[in-house]
Amino acid sequence: MKKHPLNPDARKLEEKFFAEENRLLLQRLREKQDLEARRAAMREVMPTADDAFVDHMLELGIGPETALAVTFLPLVMVAWADGEISPKEREALLKAAEERGVTPGSAACEVLGSWLEHKPGSELTEAWKRYVQTMRSDLSDEESGVMRERMLGLARGVAEAAGGFLGLTSKISEAEQKVLDELERALS
Repeated sequence: MKKHPLNPDARKLEEKFFAEENRLLLQRLREKQDLEARRAAMREVMPTADDAFVDHMLELGIGPETALAVTFLPLVMVAWADGEISPKEREALLKAAEERGVTPGSAACEVLGSWLEHKPGSELTEAWKRYVQTMRSDLSDEESGVMRERMLGLARGVAEAAGGFLGLTSKISEAEQKVLDELERALS
């Protein structure tokens, strides 16, 4: 039986197949690198969160900027509860931001600085409440609990930073406690 030379159409089909496979492999590699970069950025903002939580946040479309806003707005709300931000509260807020990767000169630092100079309006705090309530519906009970405890812990730390008068009064003022209770309701 005489062998026929390779069918030129078969060769073209094979080349197209492998070109498409290579394109798909390259696309998957780029997507993986992009995911790793987004994970790294979230890891800077949420250094103590486990990988599964970080991945879930990314799946929900929550990036580092949103995570920072969701984290820091409640702290700012507590700091402004008494109508002004004490130097100790400012220091506690900036320390919490630094620990979460907010660097001086970054956009996040500028927004936080603006919130420290000018109290955010009620429309922003209401938007925060709606956002976290919507976000909670996409989280497991465990994830929601972890987020709640972390946020309330940070907010309580800011409230306690101002301290009481000569250690004779409560470290947390009535106004700050009212905001903490409001935050707890929003996160529950």
